[in-house]
Amino acid sequence: MPLQNRVTPFGEIVAIAQRGLFTGNRGIIHEPATKTLLARRWTSRAWIICACDFGGRRRTVMGGRSWTELFFLDEAVALAAGHRPCFFCRREAAGRFRACWAVARNEPLPSAPAMDTVLHGERLEGRGKRLHSLAGPLAGLPDGTVVAVGNEAFTLHGGLAHRWTEEGYAPPQHLGGADRLVTPPSTVAALAAGYRPVLHPSVSG
Repeated sequence: MPLQNRVTPFGEIVAIAQRGLFTGNRGIIHEPATKTLLARRWTSRAWIICACDFGGRRRTVMGGRSWTELFFLDEAVALAAGHRPCFFCRREAAGRFRACWAVARNEPLPSAPAMDTVLHGERLEGRGKRLHSLAGPLAGLPDGTVVAVGNEAFTLHGGLAHRWTEEGYAPPQHLGGADRLVTPPSTVAALAAGYRPVLHPSVSG
């Protein structure tokens, strides 16, 4: 039985067998004895995207009272859910993200907490995921952006849309339009300024 630790583009944490490229966390949100989630879905505003392999370290998933290991299909999904690259295990990616964030907003390099504050306001509406209005046509959105059509999430890349499923991405398709923006606007701006998220091989290949 899979643990409830896979994250959808809408930020929900579900129990599916999907294998992902990245891990990450939102603080301690599990009970180690049962390896089940607590009622809260975050205890920290620092929602980060971490490398699954770093310095040969090994962790027992949900095995202790440290951070709760969450998993994402790829970085586009993690960004859509409201996370950002980790400055510890993904320092180079985090630096690029911060630089693109600053360029997009025409401001000095922000601190990690400053970005977290902005993202926290953009990723949540009450206890659920905050979706945003589309400012223009899909063709104007950068690769790696995730949009919603009804209850489905699509990652955009190379003019095609890749629908997220529990098994991974469905075959690419042309998408005439979308209802809402899933990726937080500040992250979309960083993507437009040049940040390139790591995409699942079924997309980037």
